[in-house]
Amino acid sequence: MNSPFRYAGGKFYARKLIMEHIPPNHLYYIEPFAGGASIFFAKPKVENNWLNDIDSDLANCLIIIRDRPDELIKGLSGEAATKERHGYYKNEFNPRNELEKAIRWFYLNRTSYSGIMNMQNCYWGYGDKYSMRPENWPRNITQSSRKLQGVKITSVDFEQVIREVSDNSFLFIDPPYFNADQDKFYTHAFNKEDHFRLCEVLREDNSRFNFLLTYDDGPEIRELYSWCKTILAKEWNYTINRTDDQKNGTKEKGTRYKGKEVFIMNYECSKKNGVQLDLLDYASTIDLKKV
Repeated sequence: MNSPFRYAGGKFYARKLIMEHIPPNHLYYIEPFAGGASIFFAKPKVENNWLNDIDSDLANCLIIIRDRPDELIKGLSGEAATKERHGYYKNEFNPRNELEKAIRWFYLNRTSYSGIMNMQNCYWGYGDKYSMRPENWPRNITQSSRKLQGVKITSVDFEQVIREVSDNSFLFIDPPYFNADQDKFYTHAFNKEDHFRLCEVLREDNSRFNFLLTYDDGPEIRELYSWCKTILAKEWNYTINRTDDQKNGTKEKGTRYKGKEVFIMNYECSKKNGVQLDLLDYASTIDLKKV
């Protein structure tokens, strides 16, 4: 199934490639940088699951979807996807509790350009032909809630998660890019020291678990993770769809791009042994109306 969120830098279009490299036999699945959690929602659910993100508003929305889906659906009932309502939720609406925080976050996420939630760059970006329509939000929330049942959801530093994972777990790790300015996309900065800290904690603890780490490809990353058993350069197609961009005031046609990253694993990987999508036809998952 698809993630309930749009998310800048998410792995929606890369999930088939990623799933091909995930070991099929693991009882504990963890994402220290969950974001939109596209891989969790696409892969078969295992016995134990943990989603973490330092963005507390994102984590809160996941928790409300898991525990109070009917209240979230009721709170969004009757909403229309309009630039005026987007402006209201962004600039005027003042949440009084966790439920209202989730209502605001969900609405803005579903109607903002590329799902960018940094308020300085959170611009109107919805189009009826290319975005999930409000009348479909309840079904999306209900399906997501079912998948999230029993899932641990936290908002703590990634190092705490990695230090606490159970032995023999599998971690899918998708941090911000190493050589890119992420400040305009995310609400929490991730600096070079954080990247080095991530590498160090993985090196120290990696004998206890398997991990697949995705990064922008570059000599610094390859040198940092030269101790890992598998480093693969990967690329995939993705599309930025035509949408109404509040900042520029223009409607742009969809443009195709190449996603290029490196997959880093601390285990020997055979593509044929990877987890398969729990859908009969992967091509059918690329439904741009639901992205």
